[in-house]
Amino acid sequence: MARWFGHGGWKWLGAVVATLSVTLAIATCGNRSGRGRVIVLGLDGMDPRAVDLLMSEGKLPHFSRLRQDGAYGRLLSSKPLLSPVVWTTIATGKTPEQHGIGHFVAIDDKTGEQLPVTSEMRRVRALWNILSEKQRTVATVGWWATWPSEKVNGEVVSDHTCYHFLFQQGQSDAGPGAGVTYPPELFARIAPLVRRPRDVTPSEVASFITVAPEELTRPFDFNRDVGHFLWALATAESYRAISLELWRKDRPDLLMTYIEGTDSIEHLFGHLFRAGKLAGELAEQQARFGFAVEQMYLYADRLLGDFMDAMDRDTTLVVVSDHGFNLGATQDDPSKTRNMRRVSERFHSLEGIIYLYGNHVRRGRLEEPKILDVTPTVLALTGVPPARDMPGRVLAEGLTLAVPGPAVATYETGAAAGAPAGARSARDATADPEIVERLKSLGYLGSGTSPPPAGATRHSPQGEGNLAAIHFEAGRYAEAAAAYARLVEQEPNDASLRTSLAGALGALGRYDEAARHLDIAIHLEPLNVEAYHNRAVIDERQGKREAAIAQYRRAVRYNPQYEPSAQALIRLTGSADVRPPRTEAEKRAAQLAETASHAARRGDYAEALKGLAEAEKAAPRYVLTYQYRSNVAYLMGDVPGAVRALEKALQIEPGNALYKSNLARLRDQAAKPKQ
Repeated sequence: MARWFGHGGWKWLGAVVATLSVTLAIATCGNRSGRGRVIVLGLDGMDPRAVDLLMSEGKLPHFSRLRQDGAYGRLLSSKPLLSPVVWTTIATGKTPEQHGIGHFVAIDDKTGEQLPVTSEMRRVRALWNILSEKQRTVATVGWWATWPSEKVNGEVVSDHTCYHFLFQQGQSDAGPGAGVTYPPELFARIAPLVRRPRDVTPSEVASFITVAPEELTRPFDFNRDVGHFLWALATAESYRAISLELWRKDRPDLLMTYIEGTDSIEHLFGHLFRAGKLAGELAEQQARFGFAVEQMYLYADRLLGDFMDAMDRDTTLVVVSDHGFNLGATQDDPSKTRNMRRVSERFHSLEGIIYLYGNHVRRGRLEEPKILDVTPTVLALTGVPPARDMPGRVLAEGLTLAVPGPAVATYETGAAAGAPAGARSARDATADPEIVERLKSLGYLGSGTSPPPAGATRHSPQGEGNLAAIHFEAGRYAEAAAAYARLVEQEPNDASLRTSLAGALGALGRYDEAARHLDIAIHLEPLNVEAYHNRAVIDERQGKREAAIAQYRRAVRYNPQYEPSAQALIRLTGSADVRPPRTEAEKRAAQLAETASHAARRGDYAEALKGLAEAEKAAPRYVLTYQYRSNVAYLMGDVPGAVRALEKALQIEPGNALYKSNLARLRDQAAKPKQ
């Protein structure tokens, strides 16, 4: 069957695209009332494959204890793999279309301005709300979208205390009156435990990265890899210390702590994890930062040990990550590792981790756990029945207690304790505009989105698109089409939205309408590979096999890593090769060009150029040779050389939109005076 790729849209952001055992007693003993204490420790982006590898090498002793004496599994997440979305799902047991958080930002329904998501935009109760209403005490530390702090039966240290990567200085300077904590007076108590990047000592840094002492004293700047690293470590240390302080002295029934640093370090240095045979700038990066990710996993293990040491016999520990991370893969374009603009969810993978340990836990493997299962399981551990409108389940195979009952229909009726979630509009929460600008610079937001019409939902276009995509993936094509149609009405020149709308319409069999939107999308963005793919699906479903193959090939020509079209070509033709070499000389050139591509990904540009020169000599009209030569020249800073190579490529293949687009960008860059 042809597969629709109906949402997301493909953006070409770079100037050039390269193709280039001892069982512990607490494991089953302790308080059997069903009302034990629970710690939920969230480690953003902790990858199960990396955890397994490092455990096998004896480097994660505390995770090894969890594996030996607890219940465990790979936690299946769901798209979009964006932190505010997934961590809100984990904390509520509700899907994004239920809880209403679809992206990093929402829209002010009066002004059309983009605002970072806040606790007030969540439409459902979180664990800290539900348990507060059940007279349980709670403490929440650093969790996404918890600012302004809500009134709870306990304490909230919001995500503005050490704000994720959005504030220019890594942290809000807002005081207690700005909703940073609940109760407000908690702010003064925890302030001495908060560390900033300047507080991280050289000895602490030395185990992670190798940098000159003066790099640690430079003014803080998130756009510097070292600055971002210092922030990640300082923030993790702050939330660790605050959480243990609240757990030990205030003894909440539930502690929920979020640590972002694992994911940040992966985005910064994940391409260097266990990478070998690097050269050039990548080898220089490896010398400075090559062990940072591994050391962050070891740090997470030590942090885990601190929480395990703080447990008593009535405590259950739940350790989760929102997704995994593709570590150690060389970039198609090594220049993407030069600055933080590379940060995006495309490096994330769907499987995270989950471990249950301590009171009421039965040892063994969990059966296909999902992020929606976390809230029902935590509720059961605190003696509170899950609600029937929570799509997940209690992970009963990992527990020694019965699920509390009787089940309730929902916890969303009546007024919540304190300020109800979603009661105030986005405009009531003052947001620093630099946060929005930071999200734009990191590639999470587009620039220049138009204000929504009066009365429109407060989701951002990105958030609405993500929620529409969830409808599409669930097979609710009519709902997806309606949502995308609303977005296209607001943003008629957004090629990605038109492509997504076409995907939903095509899934409904409305092929003529879908084709019209695809024509417009391709006119707006000639490199929109999803548009070519969806057009191919229409052709294939209408029995136009050769036309479909041509469109699939065009998609792969413009993005060789685009799997949906590549798989379709393999299914239809037996090969995903869109430029099969026709002669022995071209076969030789193709082998040399591919070897050169791999050398460029390792940063060995001299070796890549040597191979490409041999490829050009073998087959002067093999076009990929010039495409690769342009990429390598650009990586080396030789913009005129990149221009010349693409001009040769266009002489051979004059209709190639990728070459035309990249050549125009390169010429613009070459024309600009050097700074």
